[in-house]
Amino acid sequence: MNKTKRIEILSRLRAANPNPTTELEYSSPFELLIAVLLSAQATDVGVNKATRKLFPVARTPAAMLALGVDGVKDYIKTIGLFNTKAENVIKTCRILVEQHNGEVPENREALEALPGVGRKTANVVLNTAFRWPTIAVDTHIFRVSNRTKLAPGKNVDEVEQKLLKVVPAEFKLDVHHWLILHGRYTCVARKPKCGSCLIEDLCEFKTKTE
Repeated sequence: MNKTKRIEILSRLRAANPNPTTELEYSSPFELLIAVLLSAQATDVGVNKATRKLFPVARTPAAMLALGVDGVKDYIKTIGLFNTKAENVIKTCRILVEQHNGEVPENREALEALPGVGRKTANVVLNTAFRWPTIAVDTHIFRVSNRTKLAPGKNVDEVEQKLLKVVPAEFKLDVHHWLILHGRYTCVARKPKCGSCLIEDLCEFKTKTE
C-alpha cells in the first residue's frame, strides 16, 4: 500500500471519529491500568461491568491492596482468568505502593515490570493516560492492518513496528483507537462488513464481502 492511500484511510477514520478513546471506563491512570490488565481475553463490556463495582471501593493502589486477592476476586469473578488476574492486580498494586509512591509510572520499562502487564498494556496506558504516540496492537489491529494491507506483519510486534514506521506523526496519537474500533465493529473477524465500510475502496483485501 502506498503512502497516499494510507493517508486517505487515516484521514477518513479521523473525520468519522475525531476524538476517539478506549471503551474501557476509567477516571485515572491507575483505573485504566487495572482495566487494561483485566481486559486480556475478555471484552471491554465485561470488564466495565466488573469495574463499575470495583473502582468505587478501590480507586487507589493502597485501597486495592487492602481488598486482598480474595476481595478482588469477588468483584472480577465474571471475567475470564479472574484468579490469575486478581493475583496480578494485587502484586501490581504492591509494587506501585512500595516503589512508585502509589502512582502509575509514565515509563515503559517500569510499566512492563508490573505483573500481568506486557508491551501491549504498557502501550495502551502510555497512549491513553499519558498521550504518548504509541500503538498497542491487539487481535483487532493485527487483523485490520494485515487485511487492509495498511501495515502487514507476521506477528503483533512486526505490525506495531510497521505502523510506527508508516503512520504519519499527525495520526499516531489516535490510530490505535481508530483501528481497534474499526476491527471491532466493521472489519470483524469472520465476515467483514465491507459494504458499509468507509475505506472499502482503499482497502486491498482481495475477497471483500457484499
